[in-house]
Amino acid sequence: MGEIVRNILLGISLAAPLGPSSVAVIQNGLQRGFLRAFLTGLGVTMADATYLLIVFFGISSFISIPVVKVLIWTLGASLLLYLGFQNIRGGARRLELEDKPLTASRNPLLVGYLINISNPIAVVWWLGIFGSLVSATSPGSTKIYSLLLSSTILVGILIWHSSMSLLTHWGKRFVNDKTANYISMVAGIALTLFGLRFAYLAIVTVYEYLVLL
Repeated sequence: MGEIVRNILLGISLAAPLGPSSVAVIQNGLQRGFLRAFLTGLGVTMADATYLLIVFFGISSFISIPVVKVLIWTLGASLLLYLGFQNIRGGARRLELEDKPLTASRNPLLVGYLINISNPIAVVWWLGIFGSLVSATSPGSTKIYSLLLSSTILVGILIWHSSMSLLTHWGKRFVNDKTANYISMVAGIALTLFGLRFAYLAIVTVYEYLVLL
């Protein structure tokens, strides 16, 4: 149960920093209502699910190797610490919520998917962070169990985008610049803590490997 909660929180932390996908969800909520914003967020989550499957079936057979584990955890820790520091330091980027919607298409689900699937940061994130999660899964777990457990990250992502869809549907006063800065600060702290955890796992793995030599 603890791993499920951890993954959901990590998913929320991933979705919270305001990037292109979040801006698309917010703009749809403010200008076109809850349903379009929710479908955009669902499309973003589907893109993350695509990356999850690609990364899982691409690297899961190699992550039991100590050297690979260390590299994966180091990559995940470095990315999380960088993102966490950037969010804590600078807060959210300035949002231009009054601009013409980014999502002019009649299919918000497709728009959300395309915006996120074309985001190069998502590729690096899933390679580093998801690989770290799979590496941290109990060694006795089956492949299907590991996949189902790791996929709970998507629950956190969808929860966040659904919440933003509701908030922006109710009105712009809930998503002003000050609120965005607080959101980014909290997300940055959470990402930093996850990064420190992965760094600790990398150090422990190196130590255990050296002891066995």
